[in-house]
Amino acid sequence: MVDSVRVEKMGQVSVVTLDRADVRNAVDAATASALYGAFVAFDTDEEARVAVFHGANGHFCAGWDLQRGAELAKQGAGTDVLAELDFEPGEVQPMGPMGPSRLLLSKPVIAAVSGAAVAGGMELALWCDMRVMEEDAYFGVYCRRFGVPLIDGGTVRLPRLVGMGHAMDLILTGRKVDAAEALQMGLANRVVPKGGARDAAIELAQQLAKFPQKTMLADRMNAYEQWGKPLPEALHGEWERSKHCIADGLEGAARFAGGEGRHGKF
Repeated sequence: MVDSVRVEKMGQVSVVTLDRADVRNAVDAATASALYGAFVAFDTDEEARVAVFHGANGHFCAGWDLQRGAELAKQGAGTDVLAELDFEPGEVQPMGPMGPSRLLLSKPVIAAVSGAAVAGGMELALWCDMRVMEEDAYFGVYCRRFGVPLIDGGTVRLPRLVGMGHAMDLILTGRKVDAAEALQMGLANRVVPKGGARDAAIELAQQLAKFPQKTMLADRMNAYEQWGKPLPEALHGEWERSKHCIADGLEGAARFAGGEGRHGKF
């Protein structure tokens, strides 16, 4: 693990922190590899149930380190970089340019967004299952200004998350999207006061970690895997994965009948 990525275990919650203060947490190749490794390790850690993805020093992530990109351009190394990042659709756990962006983990990740989450940093936030955003934080496809494409899932996940109209607005203009608008369009799940995203995301992660995991994870994966499938096929996939959780549901029903969780109490 490089110095720019830290992992802190808080019981069943893993906090992955990106820390490159001098470049607003922009990601270079070594950091991308470290982020990828941290989230693969989280996914295989039997004790960890939920991860929080956090940017240190007041920013989530300013995208790819364009200073490093300029160096590669001068060296004529762009073709080599592209070859390293090529992948096939059926490849298991491929690494993306920003690190974990091509992974579909078996467990949820919550982004704690402060300051800038722009360009590839926005794509990393979109990769997460949920986004907790500070009131002065912002998103934006800022790479539009420099001709840098979205290659970490931005053109796929953004339309799926907020709809084609909003996505085209953001993708084509590259404009800044503040927290209030992000919440309104569904880009953010929670907005919290400045400085509170990390703690709020950890609290949310701890809540998710308390639920019966087998059922929650089955429901989560069904939601991801239904994309692009005809309704009958999607419904069949839901049944095939979730029928194995019915026994847990019956046990939960017995607890409810015994007085637990009434009136929506968690």
